[in-house]
Amino acid sequence: MITFKQLEALYWIAQLGGFSQAANKLHTTQSAVSKRVHDLEALFETELFDRAQRSARLTEKGEEMFLLAKKLLAQRDAAIEQFSRPEVMERRLRIGITELTAMTWLPRLIELIRLHYPKVTIEPTVDSSPQLRDKVLADELDLVFVPDAFADTRIPSTQVGQVEHAWMCKPGLLPASGRMQLHEIAQYRMLVQGTQSGTGRVYDAWMRQQGAQPSEVIVVSNLVAMLGLVISGLGVSYLPHRCLAPLVAAGMLTVVDVAPALPPMAYVAMHKGEHRSTLVASIVMLAQECCDFSAMFQGLDQTFTKG
Repeated sequence: MITFKQLEALYWIAQLGGFSQAANKLHTTQSAVSKRVHDLEALFETELFDRAQRSARLTEKGEEMFLLAKKLLAQRDAAIEQFSRPEVMERRLRIGITELTAMTWLPRLIELIRLHYPKVTIEPTVDSSPQLRDKVLADELDLVFVPDAFADTRIPSTQVGQVEHAWMCKPGLLPASGRMQLHEIAQYRMLVQGTQSGTGRVYDAWMRQQGAQPSEVIVVSNLVAMLGLVISGLGVSYLPHRCLAPLVAAGMLTVVDVAPALPPMAYVAMHKGEHRSTLVASIVMLAQECCDFSAMFQGLDQTFTKG
């Protein structure tokens, strides 16, 4: 079988004009270079160098082999460069994200990926957490960023950040009576994200643990629709606190002080264990660097302090 060492020997002999020069270039002995050429000639049963000449001159078949060696060695070098240098890595990466990630730090992550891996094509999918989890299991996505709502040993997870939620409603919807208890706010119409949302699953379970039973529930699976309904005064809901601060400042929303407070929601990166790659590991690290839910539609020109 033909080897790259044989091709290198022929190539450098022809390029440098001799066996000894090729041996110096390849950091080996002249006898080793000669054996590589001999093995190559035996493989094709033809002479590649004209031994009647004092200099290393290629035969007609040798010229053909030289051009082939030049092409194959260039392809090998390009492959090695692509796998050793991230900036020339070229592949497709299918990433799944929730609405909240898409509305906050996703633009920043995409910019970081383009900065470090300019030839990687990102194919994003925005969906609910359970759907994204199922698409990873079905090999339809390579990596997803979702609330930490699933205990599935088939999919390793790595925490990338967390988001703080608070109870919010339209100003004036609730009486201005200071701090409320969870069971008190549960007496008002409550908009929840339900079991088709990782956040909904976690907070629904948490409220049950606290003994709070909402008197009236409307399930809204779309975060933008949820926000619109809360602003319209339809009910109270748990919403990401910091990124909606401009709406609070504008008087469109008010934060309700409730005890006990909602626990922070951890966000994790999930991928199938057998599909872990250097690229996926790097993207997870980039996500840990830029995962921040404190502002809408972030870019690299924005600086945030994680708390």
